[in-house]
Amino acid sequence: MILKELQSKSIKNCSRNELNVLCDELRSVIYETVMKCGGHLASNLGAVESTVALFYTFDFPNDKIVFDVGHQCYAYKLLSGRLDRFSQLRKAGGISGFPKRTESEYDCYDTGHAGTSVSAAIGLAKARDLQNEQREVIAYIGDGSFNNGLVYEALNSLKIMNTRILIILNDNDMSISPTVGGMHDMLSQIKESKKMENIRLLESFGLTYLGVKDGNDVDEMIDALQEAKSLLKNGSVLLHIATKKGKGYEFSEEDPTNTHGVPPVGAPKQREYSEVLGETLCSIAQKNGKITVVSAAMKESLGLSEFFEKYPERAFDVGICEENASVLCAAMAAGGLKPYYTIYSTFLQRAFDEIIHDVCSQDMAVTFCIDRAGISGADGETHQGVFDLSYLSLIPNLAIACPKDTEDLKRILEFSATYSHPLAIRYPRAGKVLFSSEETDIRLGKWEYLYKEDGANATVLATGERSLIIAMKALQILQKQGKTCNVVNARFVKPLDEELLKELQSEYIVTIEDNVFNGGFGAAVNHALMKLEKTCKIKNFAYRDAFIPQGSVYDLQSEYGVDCKEVDKYLLEVLS
Repeated sequence: MILKELQSKSIKNCSRNELNVLCDELRSVIYETVMKCGGHLASNLGAVESTVALFYTFDFPNDKIVFDVGHQCYAYKLLSGRLDRFSQLRKAGGISGFPKRTESEYDCYDTGHAGTSVSAAIGLAKARDLQNEQREVIAYIGDGSFNNGLVYEALNSLKIMNTRILIILNDNDMSISPTVGGMHDMLSQIKESKKMENIRLLESFGLTYLGVKDGNDVDEMIDALQEAKSLLKNGSVLLHIATKKGKGYEFSEEDPTNTHGVPPVGAPKQREYSEVLGETLCSIAQKNGKITVVSAAMKESLGLSEFFEKYPERAFDVGICEENASVLCAAMAAGGLKPYYTIYSTFLQRAFDEIIHDVCSQDMAVTFCIDRAGISGADGETHQGVFDLSYLSLIPNLAIACPKDTEDLKRILEFSATYSHPLAIRYPRAGKVLFSSEETDIRLGKWEYLYKEDGANATVLATGERSLIIAMKALQILQKQGKTCNVVNARFVKPLDEELLKELQSEYIVTIEDNVFNGGFGAAVNHALMKLEKTCKIKNFAYRDAFIPQGSVYDLQSEYGVDCKEVDKYLLEVLS
């Protein structure tokens, strides 16, 4: 196996035929590992030949490469001495699914969100220049990420910074969803007809343009990279390569969207909140012609395919442009529409300024549907959605709701249709529990008791499905010991139900949330109880002040401070 021999043999010594064999081996290892561990499949399959050619042409780790997002870095990891650890991809303590500086000297910059690679490459290049070092710096970016506005801020700085980098634009017509927008159209025109006016537009940034028709051909890639390396002596280069996402596996080539990120084989299928979101938005849109939906390149992952099919004139995929999407929603609301902005928690962080100034300061009726909130698991630090309660809670005019289950999400969405102010609804990926309820209407800022017993000396305030599961399990354990506690579904994190808080009679109050403690639900409850001059004893269960790595959701919850055993241990101690 050539890949194993490379641990002692440089890839530069391989023949072109051996390089093609190596590509097949890399593809097999990537496929087999992702099927076992889960991960990003299609994007990594399409980047194999270009990665092999990069190792053949450049000198890593002396030369530096920044992978935008990082969805294309698996072959790079395998070629940089991590084959023996690759079987633990995305596992706790194992290889990250993204570039990670703490993992290898070959990884020079951590990524996980789109659009950062060109800025990072310029910064690394300037550090090289000022320290008189001899190395090349490369940004490897997909055409989906190339839509992101940060890329153009970086390109605008390229001449000013007076440095030189190589940008490899891996163009496969895809982000997670098919790539959309004016830049996509321009790149398509370049690929199809080499339109010189479009090439001149790119070159106006100070880039020399090169194109490769088949980026999945090792020979073509090596020839182009060698030419690019030579041109780097005089300035920056944009190497535009056309590749096939999912290359080498027919099922992935034909369905790159659904094979972009795949679960391990045999993983249990659970009903996702995104399915309920899509169904409910279609239902309320049928009754209300002002409802629109905006997505930042993730309509399939967020359950919106049916909405886009049924209401194409009211559905907008703006590409990986989270800030732009927020402003669009604010302006749509200003124009009389009712926009729903659907996004992962970790990506909404990128639009923080626009949420404050464009949506909330103008009190616009925008609803943020925030998926993958809380710990997301195997994608690690860059994808854990554990900050949204904190960074959203501080914004005036914004209400925040956490459904207790998928049925509750439907009801909150129905409530949102007539709510005329900013609203954030946050939920995890999978929903599998249905709590009974006697309520018929959702009321802003109102909570409900899931279990109440007169005289209970402890009350648990839990927000969101995962926290409520922990609370109800703790209750069951207590009851087996002849003890009890009240359990409250704190459906709204903002505004809090101050009436319920005022009426609390329990000596011990426990809060549970799927979020960091700082600035989150527990911190808000503590402040409210202090204002109410309550003398109860408070215990908060939330994630400690740390970036949470990859691992299973359950294990990470336990390790970082939100655990049924710990909740129950505390309650048993204080109620004994």
